Amino acid sequence: MSSTANGENGTWRNWAGTVAARPAREVSPASVEELAAAVRRAAEDGLTVKAVGTGHSFTSIAATDGVLIRPQLLTGIRAIDRKSMTVTVEAGTPLKRLNMALAREGLSLTNMGDIMEQTVSGAISTGTHGTGRESASLAAQIEGVELVTADGSVLTCSRTEHPDVFAAARIGLGALGIVTAVTFRVEPLFLLSAREEPMPLARVLAEFDQLWAENEHFEFYWFPHTGSANTKRNNRSAGPEQPVGQLSGWFEDEFLSNGVFQVAQWVGRAAPAAVPAIAQVSSRALSARTYTDIPYKVFTSPRRVRFVEMEYAVPREALVESLREIRAMVDRSGLRLSFPVEVRTAPADDITLSTASGRDSAYIALHMFKGTPYHAYFTAAERILTAHEGRPHWGKVHTRDAEYFAEAYPRFGEFTALRERLDPERRFRNDYLRRVLGS
Repeated sequence: MSSTANGENGTWRNWAGTVAARPAREVSPASVEELAAAVRRAAEDGLTVKAVGTGHSFTSIAATDGVLIRPQLLTGIRAIDRKSMTVTVEAGTPLKRLNMALAREGLSLTNMGDIMEQTVSGAISTGTHGTGRESASLAAQIEGVELVTADGSVLTCSRTEHPDVFAAARIGLGALGIVTAVTFRVEPLFLLSAREEPMPLARVLAEFDQLWAENEHFEFYWFPHTGSANTKRNNRSAGPEQPVGQLSGWFEDEFLSNGVFQVAQWVGRAAPAAVPAIAQVSSRALSARTYTDIPYKVFTSPRRVRFVEMEYAVPREALVESLREIRAMVDRSGLRLSFPVEVRTAPADDITLSTASGRDSAYIALHMFKGTPYHAYFTAAERILTAHEGRPHWGKVHTRDAEYFAEAYPRFGEFTALRERLDPERRFRNDYLRRVLGS
């Protein structure tokens, strides 16, 4: 997965091709000082500023007609502190590169999302998360953040230094400043055993609380138009390391999950009536397997089929009913859905605008193949999810606004007050932030 970057006409597009913008100019700073100077110059010219990573967000959170900051030169590990078990990394570092570098040092993040092509700053700014009983989002593993604020100054924050900024900046939406470095809490490299197997959806829902409680990381995919789900259970292992075989890994992760799945999506888009039959085949295509490997090789998988996504976090206790209502909606709607629905969990955290802020959460992610109409599906699902006090992922499709978020997040006012203090002239504004934050 790579960024869909500028074309010859100077237009930036996101990975899914759903958002486009034409910035007045682009800057690729090679240092924090150069980035700060770019922010000050933008202020002198009356331009707004936004940073963009790989463009994997499905919302227009990074779009700007002002100055577009590309942080690809701000990469690499700044420092490893083995006494405090922290690693400070430049904000433009791709998560894949970070994980590989940590593994070489015998270190690992505690948890990951399911892809690793995003930049560090892009992933944390939108609330990227994995699944976990006790651990989930990348932001929850942060011990410090460095950012350039609207006046061009550099601000560092942690639990002891500017703790009010730290509480918000770990998932800052790009509204508080341009993140330049992140300090993560890490641990010695460990092994995870993965158990993947199909299971009837009815059983998954009936036993969900038990499956969640018995596994450090549990997730499942439900295939609409079927009663089938694929489950994945990840737990720490003493070893030995038993990675997926090269041939079988290619066959399942590349040939089936990407190659054949891509063809199935093309067929489904051209002939929607065939989608239920395709779903039945897809739900049976992957067989059960177990393997043991280092964390990032277990948590993540290649995603080469392009799609559009909506994801909502609901209180964990509302998951089963929410999913049952979505299934009933799909069954009566006449919709033809060729992508599975992904379900994950996260424990409560203390980050101001985290989707798991203050409550144990479950995530329901809906996908549609790129180029397939998605509005009817997402609108109907969003109606169900908001009725269950859902909070949308900041980087994925939703229609909520500041009025909704003021009710959904008890600390929403803290965030907007901090933004008023750090960026009173709205140097980092765009249309998306105007909608979700109110100004």
